Order: sequence, then structure tokens, then C-alpha cells
Amino acid sequence: MAGRLSTGVSVLDRQLDGGIPPGSIVLLAADPASQSELFLYELTAVRASLYLTTIRSDQAIRDAIDRTPGHVGDPTVRDVGGNAPLDTANRFVRDLPEGANLIIDVVDVLEETEPARYRQFLNELQTHMVNTGGLAVLHGMKGEAEPRNRGYTKHMADVVFDLQTKVKGSDIENRLAVPKFRGAHPPEETIKLRLGERVTVDTSRDIA
Repeated sequence: MAGRLSTGVSVLDRQLDGGIPPGSIVLLAADPASQSELFLYELTAVRASLYLTTIRSDQAIRDAIDRTPGHVGDPTVRDVGGNAPLDTANRFVRDLPEGANLIIDVVDVLEETEPARYRQFLNELQTHMVNTGGLAVLHGMKGEAEPRNRGYTKHMADVVFDLQTKVKGSDIENRLAVPKFRGAHPPEETIKLRLGERVTVDTSRDIA
């Protein structure tokens, strides 16, 4: 579909009728032990990207992207995981240029801030992304206890990607569900993926 922005993963773009509408906020929810960062790295290849890291150092992110054998870009990486992560992230968001990607990896640190301030951050982020026509991807970890403001993130997100990773015997199975796609029909079935050198479709057949 004309006007949509590529996710950097061709198989996903096909499932989403060309990608994601400009100005969208995306939540990528994944298990901490998955290789979900591959989605973020490949996203950097399609547009100028600002990569805000909250846990790993900025150098660790650059090294990981450099080691990725798939198609990646050269994002601007900034560590915002200091004493005031929400304020620091907000300053960078305000300077995000037209049509750029914003990646926050992981958003959990910001979600643990005071609810009213986090809600304000999300609303300002949404306004900025709409005004610049870019794409924001918030990488959130799944676990037994969610960050206290994860509900706000899910509600404000225009698109939710839920990466489900399971170990079956000697095999690791990754399935991507899209339970939310505001303004469009999300795929009705999960997408079976292989997370190796890059994100590809897993064509192996399920055995009952």
C-alpha cells in the first residue's frame, strides 16, 4: 500500500500490505531470551534512525549492529539509561528529524517512571511522530511481572507485535502475532519466523 513505511523485514511488510503507516508507534513485545533485537537492527537499514538504549551501553549496541550479517544501517545511538532516562529520552525525541525511525531498547526502564509523566511522554511522542511522519518502535520485554506502565504503552501503540518464542525439544520456534493494528486489519494468523543471520520466514512444517 502506497505511503506505508517498511519495517526492514520484507516478509513482514508483505503481511502488513506494505508496512506501517507513517507517524505510528509500534510496541515490539518479546521474551528477553529471544533474538528480537534483529527486528530493530534491520529497521535501521531502511531510514535514518535514532537508537536510544536504556540498559546496554551505546558501544555495545554499535558492536552488535556491526556484527549483524544481515542488512543494517548506521543509526545514531545514544545511552539514555542514566539518572533521568525519561527526561533524556524526551530531549532526543524533540530533535528527531522528518521521516526518521526512533527505536527505544528497552522501553521497560521508561515504563517504571511516574505514571503521569510517562503518559505525558507517550502523548508528546505520538504528536511528534505524526508531525514528522516517522516510525517509533518501543522494544518491551515480556515476563511474569510487567513494568507498571506497560498498559499505557499497549494502549498508545498503533501497532503491537508480540514475538512468541518456545523451545520444542531441540528446536526453537518463533511466531509473531500482530494483535493490534490501528486503522487496518491485522493478520489473522501468526507468522512463523527464523531468527538467524536475519529475520526470515520459517518454512518448516509443524508436526502435530
